[in-house]
Amino acid sequence: MIVELMQIPAEAHDEVWLKNALQQAVMLELATLPPYLCGLWSIEDPDQAPDVFAAIQEVVFDEMSHLGLVCNMLTTIGGVPRIADESVVPKYPGPLPGGVRPELSVSLTGLTREALDMYSQIERPDAPAIESGEVHTSIGAFYTEILEAFRSQQGLIKGARQVTRNMSSHGKGNDVLALTSLDDVEAAVKIIKEQGEGTAVSPENPFPGKPGELAHFYCFREIFHGRKLIQVSEDPRRFDFQGDKIPMPRTLPMATVPAGGWDQGRVPVPVEVKELLKEFNRRYTSLLRFLEGAWQADQPSEAAQLLNKSIGQMFQLQETAQQLMRIPLPDGSGKNYGPEFRYIEADG
Repeated sequence: MIVELMQIPAEAHDEVWLKNALQQAVMLELATLPPYLCGLWSIEDPDQAPDVFAAIQEVVFDEMSHLGLVCNMLTTIGGVPRIADESVVPKYPGPLPGGVRPELSVSLTGLTREALDMYSQIERPDAPAIESGEVHTSIGAFYTEILEAFRSQQGLIKGARQVTRNMSSHGKGNDVLALTSLDDVEAAVKIIKEQGEGTAVSPENPFPGKPGELAHFYCFREIFHGRKLIQVSEDPRRFDFQGDKIPMPRTLPMATVPAGGWDQGRVPVPVEVKELLKEFNRRYTSLLRFLEGAWQADQPSEAAQLLNKSIGQMFQLQETAQQLMRIPLPDGSGKNYGPEFRYIEADG
């Protein structure tokens, strides 16, 4: 558990602590992708809301690169990321891995204001430039502890099994880079923290895909409030949602996936839906296996090939997810099915 790891005194943050912490970070980064993808894929016509679609899409690509960087942090010290394992794959609805934001339950649903509020609470900084409130263990605070452990044990960094990928088309901080020195790790942690939370003095993403792009927390709050975040005062420096309107896009009305999946509901699931869910979960499982294999590969060429296969599965997931999002639930609620993102131990 992340909260338990952070309660261990800093002088005891040894190699075992760091490997455990980084495995928790892998799980945490993985946990953010399914809810964000459900929101993104539920947008019915991206051309009707290009700014909202592009903003959430950029967050998804950021999170994918963060996952890659964390895996490289773990392998550079001789660890092996566990990704394709039912015991570590996030289950929805449920808490974030490791006890981060313990009051928050993360679910899979279409894009709504409630979903946007959930997304922003996932990314909430310790001291946001807007909307202060009660703070629990944040993702940023956890990464600070990880970085301090690297600083105290630089000799652990060996540069083993580093997977790389050029993702600069999505922003200057999005490349998955080899981490072979403390400087490399420092840069990676800075990117992960500031793309998600901004800096202490600004809500802007210091590593944007385009100028003026906000860090994830503020990006989600903008769409939630339906207004652009602008600076309204110089001294003291203050920001507020008083800019141009941001209309909510039309969405496919995906209902919240129940605990244990759609089969746990009181209404029988149609055969067509069962087949689509089976196909989606099989592809999702393959994606995770390809990802895990990439960081176990001995040769860079093999790792790159496995990473490409995982990305290919991602695009195929979207089509199946949107098919599900167009099938109404048989309960007359006006809501539709959606993907479960469940790991399956064996194909069949």
